Amino acid sequence: MLPFQKKLTNGFFAVLSLPATGVGFSFSTQVAVLSWILSTKYNLHIEDVAIVWLAGPLSGVIMQPVVGMISDKNWFWGGRRKPFIIVGGILSALMFMALLKLDVISRLMGMQSVFIVAVIVALLLDISINVTFNPARSIIADVTPAGKQRTRGYAWMQAISGSFSIGAYFISIVFGNIVLLYVAAVLVFLFSIVPLLFIKEPRVLESTDRNTKAEKSSMRKTIKTLLPLYGFIAYGVFVIVDKFITANALTAYQVPFMYACIALTLLIGVYVIYSGQKRLSPENEFQKMLLAHSFTWLGLQTMFVMIFFYVQQVIVPGLNLENTVANSFSSFSSGKEQTGDSSAGNILSLGFLILNFVAAILPVVILEPLAKRIGKRKTYSAALAFLVMGFGYLYIWGRGEWNFYFGMFLCGIGWSAVISIVFAIMSEKVDAGKMGLYMSLFNFSIVFPSMMTIGVSRIVNESADPSILFLVAFSSLLLSFIFWLFVKESSKASYAG
Repeated sequence: MLPFQKKLTNGFFAVLSLPATGVGFSFSTQVAVLSWILSTKYNLHIEDVAIVWLAGPLSGVIMQPVVGMISDKNWFWGGRRKPFIIVGGILSALMFMALLKLDVISRLMGMQSVFIVAVIVALLLDISINVTFNPARSIIADVTPAGKQRTRGYAWMQAISGSFSIGAYFISIVFGNIVLLYVAAVLVFLFSIVPLLFIKEPRVLESTDRNTKAEKSSMRKTIKTLLPLYGFIAYGVFVIVDKFITANALTAYQVPFMYACIALTLLIGVYVIYSGQKRLSPENEFQKMLLAHSFTWLGLQTMFVMIFFYVQQVIVPGLNLENTVANSFSSFSSGKEQTGDSSAGNILSLGFLILNFVAAILPVVILEPLAKRIGKRKTYSAALAFLVMGFGYLYIWGRGEWNFYFGMFLCGIGWSAVISIVFAIMSEKVDAGKMGLYMSLFNFSIVFPSMMTIGVSRIVNESADPSILFLVAFSSLLLSFIFWLFVKESSKASYAG
């Protein structure tokens, strides 16, 4: 173990953050590029793009628990999490390059439609991100003691990751999305290999569950733990059956079934909260976090998938493209006149640059000190309130370019906590010996709600007002905020899985 790891210096936290930064940069590149390139270069429709985005949740359902359990119990290539970070990083780099040549790949494979190839490439890209996602976050918990140092680790993770995400959107605006894909391929490859040379993982994890060796996690208990996600899981199964088995025969029932699944989730949520009021338990606390986080990601994924189309259809038509702020950067660097499609991409990237700039600064400067003073859960809830306000602002006033940027600024305050402090909260409520497994179960609260964007995209596509996507996001984040209020503040609670 190197001295800077023993002393838990700032330099060590910075290096420790780089694998997760690679994952974050991959995600930022996806947000900036995927909908844009599929819509403008390969001419896919909004609902086709939503299906391509579905590849992420589908791969997450399979890969995250498998990788989580394997990485908890096995040791090879000099680590527990390292092998998955390396493999995932290499595969991510290859898939970014493949996104540039979907048409060529489809011709070489003898396929008429680029849509199938897009789904395959997006699936492999998301598999690689899902392979890396949990280990890159779990390794932070593995090498830091619970409490202030772990919160510090996740705060540093978001500060470094957020800074590079700013770079991703800056590259997108100034040099274009094609250059961003090349940069992403190189950076993700390096961040998945080089930092691991300087980090030593503990061979044995210190379990907080005295019965960990005696009791193995059963499938039945895991299914029971996922109770708050049953509504989202039901909709995920419906989508898979509709898209891949019945060939869209059930599409007419897509939206009504989505409403029914949300209603079911709310009923289960009330039951989970009521049970916690009667008898508080670590299991109930974990379920309440699953419930609250699921509605966070229903709103966020709705934005990520469809915000490009909002910018393209609502903001760009009302602009003088020559005077557009986002276009000035790209025009200056390239000397080219900006089109409507490129303008939409530039505005989107500048909006996400602002969001990630805020998210990069807040964790270390504000969230970490505030968490020490008032607690992690209260700090997280306060930040989440800004996401609610941000989506509400975008729904009412987001049609102008400057208003769009201000709305993204407000959302950035909440986003800073969603991808940093929430992992510190969760990691201290689970058994350290099963961190990978429960990190993956926690990420199911991202995966299954994300699948519901298929139904939301249908609502937005059939609506005369594309800004309804922000109304959906606002409503979802408001529910999330309310549910988080019922999660108890605790610094030493553990979930004996």
